[in-house]
Amino acid sequence: MLDVLIIGGGSAGLSAAIYACRAKLKSLVLEKEYMGLGQIADSERVENYPALYGISGYDLAFKFHEHAEKVGACFKENEAVKIEKNKDKITWKVTLDSGETIDTKTIVYCAGTYRRRLNIKGEKEFSARGISYCAICDGAFYKDKNVAVIGGGDTALTDAIYLSKIAKLIFIIHRRGELRANKTLQKKVEETENIKLILNSTPIEFFGDKMLSGIKYIQNSEEKSIDISGSFTAIGSIPNIDILKGIAELDEKGYVIADETGVTSAKGIFVAGDVRTKALRQVITATADGANCIESVINFLKYN
Repeated sequence: MLDVLIIGGGSAGLSAAIYACRAKLKSLVLEKEYMGLGQIADSERVENYPALYGISGYDLAFKFHEHAEKVGACFKENEAVKIEKNKDKITWKVTLDSGETIDTKTIVYCAGTYRRRLNIKGEKEFSARGISYCAICDGAFYKDKNVAVIGGGDTALTDAIYLSKIAKLIFIIHRRGELRANKTLQKKVEETENIKLILNSTPIEFFGDKMLSGIKYIQNSEEKSIDISGSFTAIGSIPNIDILKGIAELDEKGYVIADETGVTSAKGIFVAGDVRTKALRQVITATADGANCIESVINFLKYN
């Protein structure tokens, strides 16, 4: 019987593993991919993690993993497919894809989210070669360059406004005839000279040589294209929470409801990282979540 099973080996999970080991908890990190390091590993360069300016996302994530190993973290490569209460109605049984089961007193769930993709030609080829899903993470690479933001909601407009202070020209490409973002953001975009709207438009292809150099789209039944050095897709994220449906309370967007303590509506289950309700989803907030969750686990185990 484990004290805590950590589901997810990204930034939040590895931080939780480090704190669990330091607290001498019997723990295990379950990760469905070999050396899965989370979304940050896909970032070409990280410029906003303190003391490690300019490090690649992969190198940063690997350092987290290496640190966890050095303090004694144990890892298992497999995927959790079912979570249910044990017969004692207190502890949890987690069934793996292999059919194996793991009994644990608590769970720290940090399986994260995945970005909605456009699923168009060139998207896979130019991912991390001009195509990004995080303006805060990668915007600095496009100083004085032309970029596109795909989407028309709050995230897309917030990204465009952020990029307007860095890039030369920002094109907002949106499939509808009007933006979906709140009116305050729309007004700010209208007032920002280097943001241009391309409405009623559907992206159909990214193109370039080794790096992204442009995007093709359909506007009012006509195929058009623009030259860009970078593109930021902001059409939403999808939390990996299928396994928690019916167990923990979710918000209207599917994120697990929890504050920075990680405490959920399911007794003994805690959530960390991008999968929980929060304002800022960054590697630094994910690592903080992991630490907070283990503190919550320790307090839970004291009284249960």
